[in-house]
Amino acid sequence: MTLTREERQQFLAEPHIAALAVDAGEDGRAPLTVPVWYQYAPGRDVWIMTGLGSRKERLISRAGRFSLLVDREAPTVRYVSVEGPVVETLPATRRHVVEISARYLPARKVASYVEFVEKELDEQVIIHMRPQRWNSADLGPV
Repeated sequence: MTLTREERQQFLAEPHIAALAVDAGEDGRAPLTVPVWYQYAPGRDVWIMTGLGSRKERLISRAGRFSLLVDREAPTVRYVSVEGPVVETLPATRRHVVEISARYLPARKVASYVEFVEKELDEQVIIHMRPQRWNSADLGPV
């Protein structure tokens, strides 16, 4: 059964690991598909964080759009996919790193993860995508 607008937005707002897909733009190559952390609030844009100049960032910049797929298996099989245009790319700030890590990590691990990002990773960017096309379903218990 297809989810209502409110159900799919609420599901996407939960902290699932998403599969991000973006056109590789290269003959003979499938779209790049990788797991990512993301942030979303109902009615807002989706954003991800990635390294400036990474393959993912370059492909998204070239394509101007990407898609995310999130799913779960219990208590029912449910998924939401969303696709849309990139509407903003900006440098990641400490606030972004704290926000995204707090969404996925236990509170006691956030500070060490933020420190890791700041010391070990190259410059990060935040890419905002405006949800334009949605697919969703709840297949019930399997």
